[in-house]
Amino acid sequence: MAAARWPASGVLVAETEAGIVGFAGFGPSEGTPAIAEIGTLYAEPEVWGTGIGKQLMLATMATLERADYTQAILWVLADNDRARRFYEVAGWRADGAVVEDATGGASLKKLRYHRTLG
Repeated sequence: MAAARWPASGVLVAETEAGIVGFAGFGPSEGTPAIAEIGTLYAEPEVWGTGIGKQLMLATMATLERADYTQAILWVLADNDRARRFYEVAGWRADGAVVEDATGGASLKKLRYHRTLG
């Protein structure tokens, strides 16, 4: 029997005794559905530096691979140095795409990061 293909979109959560401390949401990229997009990756500040974010990223990457994605993207605020370092250590690289996000009235510059899966 062939292995079941994982869903192409979903949310993974990181949980401790205190409850849910992080989550990652993913799905097909709006512009290119064959490429996965991590739309959210969040960990509570009190678990930063504990490895939970890294475990959540690894689980997300494994899930994307099981869903047959070969590439993934995500967007990160240009001014968020901590997040950018986190993604770069995990093998993500800025690919040169930039957007201005005016959600909520403030103009925020976002950089697209890319990673090959597998």
